[in-house]
Amino acid sequence: MRFSRFGVVVLLSLTVLIGTNCAYYNRVIARKNLVDGSKAYKDRKFPEAEQLFRDAVGRDPKGEHVEGKMAQLFLARTLHSEYIGNRSDKTKAQQAISEYQKSLALDAADQSSYKAIASLYENLQMTDEWLAWVTKRSNDTTIPPEQRAEALTSLAAKKNTCANDITDTEATKKTVTKDGKQAFQFVKPANPVDYDALVKCIDEGMKLIDQALALETDKVKNAARLDIKPRTDAQLVKTQDIFKVFESARSYKASLLVQSMRLAEMDGRTPDRDRLKLESDAARKNFVELSDVVKKIQAEIDARTAAKAEGAAANKAANANK
Repeated sequence: MRFSRFGVVVLLSLTVLIGTNCAYYNRVIARKNLVDGSKAYKDRKFPEAEQLFRDAVGRDPKGEHVEGKMAQLFLARTLHSEYIGNRSDKTKAQQAISEYQKSLALDAADQSSYKAIASLYENLQMTDEWLAWVTKRSNDTTIPPEQRAEALTSLAAKKNTCANDITDTEATKKTVTKDGKQAFQFVKPANPVDYDALVKCIDEGMKLIDQALALETDKVKNAARLDIKPRTDAQLVKTQDIFKVFESARSYKASLLVQSMRLAEMDGRTPDRDRLKLESDAARKNFVELSDVVKKIQAEIDARTAAKAEGAAANKAANANK
């Protein structure tokens, strides 16, 4: 059968119109599912919420619209919540990981999904998977530097724990009397394997935390001079989140220097021990400096929240008296 040129044009126009309307319809239904799913989630009706979010995802599987992206993230969070409610259901945890990964594929800088996956791997005691996941994040140069720094700090924290588990024991941490006062003296672990592990953990931990601190921006380095008052609420929250990452990194730098100091004492390297003591004190000072700024930002956020609440209460009272 042959079509006229006009007939072809009409057919193509109808196809485009139907396709456009179908896409619009899917977005409308997906939006409704998001609203209904959010209510079900809030009411802890997780199976119902899961089904609604799955339907919304199915209407935009590539996440081409905001509804699809939100549905993908909400589905992952719902599965995560279902696992938390029943930790014996590891299938839900694996499904949550898979859905979070899809969400990250739509937005590589989605830190909440990255953290959720890392947390699930830890809960499932999937140590190798956790290490691979966080290491991959730490090497991803496409994400903001503070996100890489957070991953590097997580890796360094594991190394610090490894070192402390060896140095902070009755076998290695002896109580002695010096100048009439009791003090701690650190001695080598009896097992050479433990000593080698200690050296390795400190060395690797220091390299990781130095990489994290190398990602500090001038804004972080000059945090003490930050003028908080002119910042908007959103700017304060964002700035605080960034500062918290490097607050943690500075804290672990100080802790790893303490571990290095203990190792030097075990080895009888007194000059190194004394130098590392000074370095750890300086690192702790840097940590406290940034921590104080984080606290000031929080105080400003709390003050603004309280002022808004007071203003709302005053307006309500005024309207009630009219």
